[in-house]
Amino acid sequence: MTNAVSAQIPPRRLGAAGPDVSALGLGCMGMSDFYGPADDAQSLAVLHHALDIGINFLDTADMYGIGANERLLSRLLAERRDEVVVATKFGHVRAPDGTVVRIDGSAAYVREACDTSLQRLGVDHIDLYYQHRVDKRVPIEETVGAMAELVKAGKVKHLGLSEASAATIRRAHAVHPIAAVQTEYSLWSRDVEVEVLPACRELGIALVPYSPLGRGFLTGAIRSADQLAADDRRRIHPRFQGANLDHNLALADALSALATEWSYTPAQLALAWLLDQGPDIIPIPGTRSMARLEENALAARIQLDGARRERIEALLAAHAVAGTRYPAAQMPTLNA
Repeated sequence: MTNAVSAQIPPRRLGAAGPDVSALGLGCMGMSDFYGPADDAQSLAVLHHALDIGINFLDTADMYGIGANERLLSRLLAERRDEVVVATKFGHVRAPDGTVVRIDGSAAYVREACDTSLQRLGVDHIDLYYQHRVDKRVPIEETVGAMAELVKAGKVKHLGLSEASAATIRRAHAVHPIAAVQTEYSLWSRDVEVEVLPACRELGIALVPYSPLGRGFLTGAIRSADQLAADDRRRIHPRFQGANLDHNLALADALSALATEWSYTPAQLALAWLLDQGPDIIPIPGTRSMARLEENALAARIQLDGARRERIEALLAAHAVAGTRYPAAQMPTLNA
């Protein structure tokens, strides 16, 4: 199984001058935060298996578990650093109870956050360093200028932005080349196609979709918010609530039916659709399950022809999504 999967995960370039990474990465957030209880030993086994089957692009952030996720990855990196392209992020400042108290893009904080992440990860450099959210109080030129200094110092190899608008991306790229932009992109979140994706392609920047499975909803496994742990962050997301969830189940069911017709799982079809959008798209589905990791990886072997693309587009046209991507208080931080 390992060799068969690995052989089906081709490389993709992380920006015009970035490294080659596996076409599918692994989002590590849920191993430490937001989606209910997790087990570090199990998560570490999944991380090792990801490398074993050819997934080498691992995504974390300093805010995930308030540093716990970076410390978890450090245990893998201590043994297999040369096999990993590691991405982390800065910008969200959290209180000890987990509350986000501010977004900070100041030059001083950029330097402080980087040094702290390097220490937690136990590495001498970060392969891809993202600004997690744009700090609207600080000119992007100042933030990226400080990030560029980290590149010159050898602490960071490549720079990225997350949830940045097309205008912000262009301004940032003028200061220092941006290798990747991370944003939500999936069968139920396509607003990136209007301005952000064209800007990235104009500038030679890779797009890294997070939540490519709609936070698990597109797999068809979530039928009710009652299935989620009491502290699962999805409970406060509008798309998982009440009438919105009931409405959105029609999309999940239609996707599941189409996947079954074509002998795929819904997750594989959702990931295959994203990969089909272009060679500059590198999704990072997250999982804490060995079985789901292998299931997702097999999506890289799926080829969609014109007729199947049309079927998917017709499905999406027939099932508009209800609810915003995030709770109202967080929406202003997106596409900033």
